[in-house]
Amino acid sequence: MSQILRGAPELALEWYRAGRGAALATVIQTWGSAPRRVGAQMVVSGDGQIEGSVSGGCVEGAVMVEAMEAIENGKGNQLEFGVSDGDAFAVGLACGGTIKVLVEPVGSIMAEDVLHKLVQARAARQAVAYVVDGHNGGGALVHDGFADRFRMDRSGVDEDGRFIAIHNPPLRLVVVGAVHIAQALVPMARIAGFDPVIVDPRAAFGSEARFPGEAILDDWPDEAMQKIGSDARTALVLLTHDPKLDDPALHIALKSEAFYIGALGSTRTHAKRVERLRESGFLEADIDRIHGPIGLDIGAANPSEIAVAILSEILAVLRKGS
Repeated sequence: MSQILRGAPELALEWYRAGRGAALATVIQTWGSAPRRVGAQMVVSGDGQIEGSVSGGCVEGAVMVEAMEAIENGKGNQLEFGVSDGDAFAVGLACGGTIKVLVEPVGSIMAEDVLHKLVQARAARQAVAYVVDGHNGGGALVHDGFADRFRMDRSGVDEDGRFIAIHNPPLRLVVVGAVHIAQALVPMARIAGFDPVIVDPRAAFGSEARFPGEAILDDWPDEAMQKIGSDARTALVLLTHDPKLDDPALHIALKSEAFYIGALGSTRTHAKRVERLRESGFLEADIDRIHGPIGLDIGAANPSEIAVAILSEILAVLRKGS
């Protein structure tokens, strides 16, 4: 249905199975002004192709060399870069930050079957943790425990020196209403790491020509929401202004764990929406989950700016809870 984001684990498995060799490089600890958060990953092939990043671009070359050596000798390695490290100065990390990067060659240190199960879990939108030796690599998948880490989407090293890599389901954005704002919002959301799905039963709006390469459902929104599902990694944006389309999707979303629900419309339009929901039996606590009028108040004056305001609010709710 929706497009699955191809991250470092998916590419690593693909490259390994194609006979190219692959290694995963993961940021496991940071201090100071490190440019990437713990858990950031880069995948390196045996022939020198890289995807992803572990810094702002300053240590990727050095990590690539180490990763290719790891693929060759089949050994994992922990790398450290910082201002006190002469090698780090040579690659340009002079901003006051320090990072530790764990390199795991696939097949020797990170078992192929473990990586395969990780990719399967990500495709099935199942939360999973990869618990690994933080020094040499190699670990197992864990589905239970680490509730706080899953909730905060936070990987890290525990008191036993193990690295807990949290793999939550990819962020998903369901957009009801294939309008002009959606044409700006969908590519922005994809860049920000969301997997967008567009829902609009009106063929003239939800067309391939208007949204090339995107997942489009021409079902009525309630039917589409039933197909897509709505979990704690899902954001719903309603853009039609039409209660016949918006309200059915709202009814399903408000009974789900969706972390964000936003609806386009003026204060007056939202007040009418609230009244309809009350009449349908929804409680104030449910209704208060709706962000309406949608988006941060940045004085947006056109569809593209409104899209920026919407995506900004979604990210604020995701990262700050408000």
